Amino acid sequence: MKNKMKIIIFVFTALITLSGCGNVLKGENIDVNKNVDIAPDDNLNLDDKQTVTEENNHMNHNNSGVVLGDIKKAKNPTYPVGSQVIVQANHMVGMNGAKGTIVGAYETNAYSVSYKPTTGGKEVKNHKWVIQEEIKKAAGKILQPGAKVTLDADHLPGMKGAIATIESGIHTTVYMVNYKPTTGGNEVKNHKWLIESELVANK
Repeated sequence: MKNKMKIIIFVFTALITLSGCGNVLKGENIDVNKNVDIAPDDNLNLDDKQTVTEENNHMNHNNSGVVLGDIKKAKNPTYPVGSQVIVQANHMVGMNGAKGTIVGAYETNAYSVSYKPTTGGKEVKNHKWVIQEEIKKAAGKILQPGAKVTLDADHLPGMKGAIATIESGIHTTVYMVNYKPTTGGNEVKNHKWLIESELVANK
């Protein structure tokens, strides 16, 4: 009789534990799948859970520091290499308000683009930024909103070779930045790209 009671108690406890785990996993899936392909630039009020896809993408971000094409270094940038800055952009989770260091400054055209990743999935909208030199067969051309282009940039998985639509563009100084995410974790190195209006001096 005692052995039967022990078995019943053990089974009952196991069922409660499994039920609790199922609820946690279910909740995590809801958070992870929420707003999966919305570019964080256009959703500054989203919380960290809603932009978890972009955070995961940043783990795979190409941080080599290699710059494509014959890009001109900025002659007199507002933030020269070595400048300490505070980021005021939300391209990735933990970026807005992060303290950073300028590691590159170039003069070019920067574009926000929408594209369908070559790896599949939904369209990524209004990704910022892709520069002139990272677009195939775009040398010397000023690209207008609505133009269809092929991306040569590989900032994120599925970007290189993707067909994209130009959403907007600006001739500006673009910066490559190392920064420490406000959410913690390791320093992000050679982030491409931030433009001047997305930075302030860290005095």
